[in-house]
Amino acid sequence: MAARRKRRFPWADLPLKRLLEIRLCDLGLTLENTWVAPLVEQVRGELADRDLLIRPHFWLSDEWFSPGGVPGVAIPFYLVHPRLLRVERSVMLQVEGGTRGQCLAILRHELGHAVQHAYQLHRSRPWQRHFGLSSTPYPDSYRPNPASREYVLHLDAWYAQSHPDEDFAETFAVWLTPRSNWPRRYRGWPALKKLEFVDELMTDLAGVPPAVRTRRRVDPLPQLRSTLLTYYRAKRERYSPGFTDMYDKDLLRLFSSSPRHRNQPTAASFLRRHRQDIREIVAKWTGEYRFTLDQVLKQMIGRCRELRLRAVGSERQLKLDFAILLTMHTTTYLYRGREWHTL
Repeated sequence: MAARRKRRFPWADLPLKRLLEIRLCDLGLTLENTWVAPLVEQVRGELADRDLLIRPHFWLSDEWFSPGGVPGVAIPFYLVHPRLLRVERSVMLQVEGGTRGQCLAILRHELGHAVQHAYQLHRSRPWQRHFGLSSTPYPDSYRPNPASREYVLHLDAWYAQSHPDEDFAETFAVWLTPRSNWPRRYRGWPALKKLEFVDELMTDLAGVPPAVRTRRRVDPLPQLRSTLLTYYRAKRERYSPGFTDMYDKDLLRLFSSSPRHRNQPTAASFLRRHRQDIREIVAKWTGEYRFTLDQVLKQMIGRCRELRLRAVGSERQLKLDFAILLTMHTTTYLYRGREWHTL
């Protein structure tokens, strides 16, 4: 059988200015035959392997979400075309779900919401005792405790701490992930009780048809009339990466902001290239808090990009100096997390 040809879109080669004039509904994108489609089938298979009868539906929209009362998941449109991935990274400095691992992690998280909606889990007293009230208003912002063991660690920014629904979705995602070995990983953590509750709950729900089966799609891509330019203006206002400037003084000492070094590698690309080596060095000095280390490192890389810093000098020395800097700030971050929550 001949290989299926990739569909070409007339807007794919337009200059950025003209591309941004295209309306979302006119992009003509679908999930079929994209790199995301096999991942959708993979997580569907993970549900089936647990004998959960929910059959979630997926559609393209403007962001990740699972609407209340709908056992399905919306996926952001920019993930399904390489040109749009590049635009997203250029405008927002990051792509939420832009790699296979990240995409699977978010899909499992959103499936947690879909399962909650399908079985109306938030109405039960045992669910509320473990996670809280789903009716709790979402905060405009939240200040997590990086050292807390009351919550699982799955998505970035200690997202489980933001709301009871997110706490459940994160716990479900850890439970669903194959080979996550959560009983051992969370041994001694209060969060283990939540995982054990989810394990028991899903065992009870195995083979049980869901109460909610609607196939409704909220804000599907063909109904979104805004242009890419309008979309990104609103998104930058709402979801500005907000990289903190608290590291600026140290970063400016280590890397160069001088125009004469503009031909040198950017500090952001240098750090991304050596990320794994740096993490291994620092993890030895900071103990088990690799998740916290990743959050601080992401902030520092983002700030290097915003400041347009360049990596000048010996790679070996820069790696060592940055490892020391990252160790200091990771330790401070953990200390502040404990300090905030003793006030």
